[in-house]
Amino acid sequence: MKGKYIAPFLDGEAFNCVSCHVYTKQNWYYLRGSSGPDGYGDQTNDPRFRISYCEHCRFPTIWYGESVIFPLNMSVEPPNDDLPDDIKRDYEEASSILNLSPRGTAALLRLGIQKLCAHLGQSGKNINTDIKGLVAAGLPPRVQEALDSVRVIGNDAVHPGKIDLMDDRSTASQLFRLVNFIAQKMITEPREIDEIYRNLPAEKLQGIKDRDGNQ
Repeated sequence: MKGKYIAPFLDGEAFNCVSCHVYTKQNWYYLRGSSGPDGYGDQTNDPRFRISYCEHCRFPTIWYGESVIFPLNMSVEPPNDDLPDDIKRDYEEASSILNLSPRGTAALLRLGIQKLCAHLGQSGKNINTDIKGLVAAGLPPRVQEALDSVRVIGNDAVHPGKIDLMDDRSTASQLFRLVNFIAQKMITEPREIDEIYRNLPAEKLQGIKDRDGNQ
């Protein structure tokens, strides 16, 4: 099981690096500038700019206030490996614009959730109905509340794929987690159980069939 993803945050002692995605310690510095390429000459500094250095890859992340301005491809939890390719593309595109447009990111992820529902056998037309169908099929009921909290389902829901002027980075971050959570519960875990079952010894499988046939 993968470890919990910790998104980068200002002054964080450790988080998943924007560049290498590894969870590791971060070293923080204020950004300074000089007029000479050797570091000498006129000096300037602006405390609004900070640098965090990853101890794993040694690559810098540059911050302006609480926002990452380099690299622009903001690190998020990678998409679940079992997601369909078209939803993975939506997810990855959403991650590439998170730092520039949290609202655009959230719109792409809502669209991805709608497409994921369709992939899982729902209509793909009414996300509220689709999620209820997935809950009936085994998705934890609390997921409905989580999706409603980020305006995906409910009476005031934003239609998937539409821009919500209230969306922010926090909303987008929760949507990334929800896409992966739904995939984990509805695709990955059933696949892993099937693999365990298929790898049982032949005599054990036959014993299960004989038992079930006598019930």
